[in-house]
Amino acid sequence: MPELPEVETTLRGVSPYLVGRTMREVIVRDRRLRWPVPDSIHEVEGQRILSGRRRGKYMLFESAKGTLMLHLGMSGSLRVTSPDTPWRKHDHLALTTDHQQQIRLHDPRRFGAALWISGDVTRHPLLAELGPEPLSEDFTVGYLRQQCEARTAPIKAVIMDSHVVVGVGNIYACEALFMAGISPHQQAGKVSQLKLSKLVLAIQEVLSASIEMGGTTLRDFLNEKGEPGYFKQTLRVYDREGQTCHTCETPVKRKVMSNRSTFYCPHCQK
Repeated sequence: MPELPEVETTLRGVSPYLVGRTMREVIVRDRRLRWPVPDSIHEVEGQRILSGRRRGKYMLFESAKGTLMLHLGMSGSLRVTSPDTPWRKHDHLALTTDHQQQIRLHDPRRFGAALWISGDVTRHPLLAELGPEPLSEDFTVGYLRQQCEARTAPIKAVIMDSHVVVGVGNIYACEALFMAGISPHQQAGKVSQLKLSKLVLAIQEVLSASIEMGGTTLRDFLNEKGEPGYFKQTLRVYDREGQTCHTCETPVKRKVMSNRSTFYCPHCQK
């Protein structure tokens, strides 16, 4: 599943082709995405895209009339191409600009989304209750400590809760907890402030590094040019079950938590 770095990488890649451009046409080949593509999406036609930004895993392209919201779902990707490029089987939607370029949404599993939001997009139900961005000034150790107080849930579950902080998916939660020396099974309310400080920094470091490197290569993720990211080469514990820890040479373990594979070093993480 594309996580925050993949979405940020995609946003940065496609923004030069959308921001400042006028949308000439929206082509919808299959409305059956996570939510049916609404007829109102054609409201963007004739509109100039003023800005592009990310909120959680949602890409928001704003015009004077409303906001185009895109989500990559589990297997989606955006590609910049020319209108005469042959369509692929799972190309469900295309945005044609005044420069005669197309941005196509490719989504084999159809868990992505393309929505048109009029009015204040921050009040939309998909965005209104999201926690702070992990790379923003709002995500501090004081804030995380407040969110963890008296909670018996595992710390991994807490940092993956989008109501607490957005965009810390399974890969980056595993990696950040390893970097901070915290067991993913530790009750959130029992994690010390010192370790929470390390965790905040680790989350920011691992996400920033992944964005810089172009995202994590997983089954379907491709960036806007159709090239895979390569952050996976630097993963310390994720998907390394049975391999030796880079720090202490203890075999990395895997345990299923909340239907997600959790990878950790039993020696380094307490």
